[in-house]
Amino acid sequence: MRLEKPSLKWKAEHIAYMNEWDDARMTPSSFHLQADIPYEVYLEEMAAKEAGLDNRMLNTNYFLIDDSGRLVGMVNIRHGLNDALRQIGGHIGYGIRPSERRKGYATYLLSEALKKTDQLGIHSVLVTCNEDNVGSAAVIIKNGGIEDESFTEAHGNVVRRFWIER
Repeated sequence: MRLEKPSLKWKAEHIAYMNEWDDARMTPSSFHLQADIPYEVYLEEMAAKEAGLDNRMLNTNYFLIDDSGRLVGMVNIRHGLNDALRQIGGHIGYGIRPSERRKGYATYLLSEALKKTDQLGIHSVLVTCNEDNVGSAAVIIKNGGIEDESFTEAHGNVVRRFWIER
């Protein structure tokens, strides 16, 4: 298992990964692909976000690649928080390919993402999940998450918020 930066060599795997998702709401928006935008443009946009060229929160994305070369997960690491991210999203957003869940990949992916936040000097890490996502809550807790006050979105969805101190 390893983290790799998104690149053109992962295009087919990324498309296959996204095709497994039936609910786009469940994946961090930085992972979404649009049919009318070439993959090269998607990669350029991700690079611009990482370099801080688009006036949004600096962030870094990684693919979790298994030993057979299959993309099994993705993670987005935000280098800071704004008011919106303090409520929903936090520092780390991640997703595991639906066919690869319940195999320990999410726990491993969050653990590796926390190593990246250490390198960025982020020592108090916020990770969130929807209230009904008990699997993700368990993963966050396994990685040291301490639950804080939940946030309720305007449409009623409850977001659980966890802090991981490093």
